[in-house]
Amino acid sequence: MLTLAASVPGKTEFEWWWIPLGIAAVFAFLIIVIVGRFFKLWLQALAARAGVSMWSMIGMSLRKVNPQVIVLSKIRAAQAGLDLETREMESHYLSGGRVPNVITALIAANRANIKLTWKTATAIDLAGRDILDAVQTSVNPKVIDCPNLQSGRATIDAVSKDGIQVKAKARVTVRANIDRLVGGATEETIIARVGEGIVTTIGSAGTYKEVLENPDLISKKVLEKGLDAGTAFEILSIDIADVDVGSNIGAKLQADQAEADKRRFQAEAEKRRAMAMAREQEMQAQVRENRAKVVLAEAEIPMAIAESFRKGNLGIMDYYRLRNIQADTQMRENIGGGPQGTSRKPKES
Repeated sequence: MLTLAASVPGKTEFEWWWIPLGIAAVFAFLIIVIVGRFFKLWLQALAARAGVSMWSMIGMSLRKVNPQVIVLSKIRAAQAGLDLETREMESHYLSGGRVPNVITALIAANRANIKLTWKTATAIDLAGRDILDAVQTSVNPKVIDCPNLQSGRATIDAVSKDGIQVKAKARVTVRANIDRLVGGATEETIIARVGEGIVTTIGSAGTYKEVLENPDLISKKVLEKGLDAGTAFEILSIDIADVDVGSNIGAKLQADQAEADKRRFQAEAEKRRAMAMAREQEMQAQVRENRAKVVLAEAEIPMAIAESFRKGNLGIMDYYRLRNIQADTQMRENIGGGPQGTSRKPKES
């Protein structure tokens, strides 16, 4: 068939050996591009004896891992004498961790003879804590102001037993506890506990003078409470930076209580006065009612006299004697000034 095709005028023979040659050329070109991309990085790892192969870098690229971050971190760890696996770094990178930050923290902890494993460091980093800052705080203790100036309060105010307000300001020196960093309370808890301890200590003092004379008494009692339990820090010292005397809270409370008592007594007196006035009005109403009853009773007297005349129980002489007695009684009342000592004006004729 090839011979016949070659003998036909205007046609050339197809050479099949160009196909594998082209594939090999493309494959070689891809290898050159890939090797050229990672060659410098691989050469750095080789010179530092980090133990990262070219195939590992290609695999990182396929797994969406930044080879430069992993290789440079592995070089730093190898130079610091840390034996770390590349797979562990890739796993932490894919988990969203900060591999360079963790490596820096491990190197710092190794130099400071602080026990810190890769597992603990990555757990702290994935928990959202700054592992590098924790190691630095463990090496170089940190000073925390109590109260925190960002809270808007300059001092912690408490009242001693004598009612005098005492204002204190403390500075707490803490060191990070790596073992309790995961799940441990933060600085806000330390500030809250120290503030509570200061308030309790001042409140238990007999007078404000005791606090002013021995401000270190506050720090000693607060340290005895073990305020760093369950936190990510270890309290090294509590120093009272400033102690000042405030206002007399006890006197103000007594004055407020006296004012409240005064208002309460006034309200009770007003209540009693209102009740007395109401009772007076009731008595006046009863007096008017009784007078009305007397008037009604007096109105029945003529009717009773007339009835007596009709029945023969009362004679005319008896009636005149009754009228004479009434006239004499009225005359005596007029002379004596009226009933119950009240004078009556003579009737005008």
